[in-house]
Amino acid sequence: MSKPENDAEVIVVGAGPGGSATAAHLARAGVKTLLLEKTEFPREKVCGDGLTPRAVKELLALDIDLTTQGWIKNKGLRIIGGGHRLELPWPELSVFPDYGLVRTRADLDQILAHKAVAIGADLRESTSVTGPVMEQDRIVGVTTKNAAGEERTYRAPIVVAADGNSSRLSLSMGLTKRDDRPLGVAVRTYFRSPRHEDDWLESWLELWDQDRLLPGYGWVFGVGDGTSNVGLGILNSSPAFANVDYRALLMRWADSMPKEWGYVPEEMVGPIRGAALPMGFNRTPHFHQGMLLVGDAGGMVNPFNGEGIAYAMESGRIAAETIAEALASGHDQARDLRLATYPTRLKSEWGGYYTLGRVFVKLIGNDRVMKVAAQKGLAHPTLMKFTLKLLANLSEPKGGDVADRLISALTRIAPVA
Repeated sequence: MSKPENDAEVIVVGAGPGGSATAAHLARAGVKTLLLEKTEFPREKVCGDGLTPRAVKELLALDIDLTTQGWIKNKGLRIIGGGHRLELPWPELSVFPDYGLVRTRADLDQILAHKAVAIGADLRESTSVTGPVMEQDRIVGVTTKNAAGEERTYRAPIVVAADGNSSRLSLSMGLTKRDDRPLGVAVRTYFRSPRHEDDWLESWLELWDQDRLLPGYGWVFGVGDGTSNVGLGILNSSPAFANVDYRALLMRWADSMPKEWGYVPEEMVGPIRGAALPMGFNRTPHFHQGMLLVGDAGGMVNPFNGEGIAYAMESGRIAAETIAEALASGHDQARDLRLATYPTRLKSEWGGYYTLGRVFVKLIGNDRVMKVAAQKGLAHPTLMKFTLKLLANLSEPKGGDVADRLISALTRIAPVA
């Protein structure tokens, strides 16, 4: 009996920033790509909506037009804590732009998915992946169900799981989350506010739950549409992690701000929503039985700052490059040998840095360390410029100033695990 014909060369499961970036780069390389998304666009995702220069670089690599209406530029990070208020511009680097952006995920995800389609990917919305199709201990496709309940099987020799933190496809392939990696929780809402066009990303370093200083930070990002995205993120490195009412904490924190800013219940736009932040490679291996993990499915959120979009898009680009090379290699064995280099490439990019991030998470889990960092660190602008580069992962890979060289040295000597 002949094998069923493949529907694509690559199936990408999930059309968030990671999945859409993967599909777009694959389509640009001439790879027949099927992109499956369980919902319909536009759709909302819980996020701060802030994009650092690292994320902007990936948008530019996809030729996204950032001059159109709706993209709100920002100059850098405004940090508030320990009685200090410090504005730190994004560093001027040869490898990254010197500005960030804000765009709601409802807009951003749709823009990226449509970009993948414009380049040549085949997008199927309202298509939930229900499981893998396996042959000889290797994934060769997926089973799906659409909104009408109709079931269908799609086949491809390579599958990419970009289906987010829960990653049901990864779970069905036996890949569970690692408990030796940090995890965060983020909650956010929108308020109508006169600060909606603020051209700085604002980070508040002190989050108090009564007399407890929590390991995390709050943010205020102007969206430019009359609203501000106001939220907070907490790490699991503190005993308080499992005993915090995050939604109530967000409202208490917002209530502590000046009333003229508009962060009051009657100015809320929509409910408070929350999501988990899978950090520091908390699901591995990133290549398993013919399947590659991208973005949150592979736990690629930055442990230092909770940023996920940039790493989802970067991992998508790296995955696409690896897949294109694998498909050009000629036969199945050579293809899989090339695909197996994907985890190594990810570790080369972020392995040492994420190890440092895990140490950082443990340190700030101690409220005394967190208190000293907020009160003493912000009094030293030079130290904070270094901290910004470290936390945002924005440094010159070769050369640069003292801060760049120190970060390169630290990430180079940190063990990769």
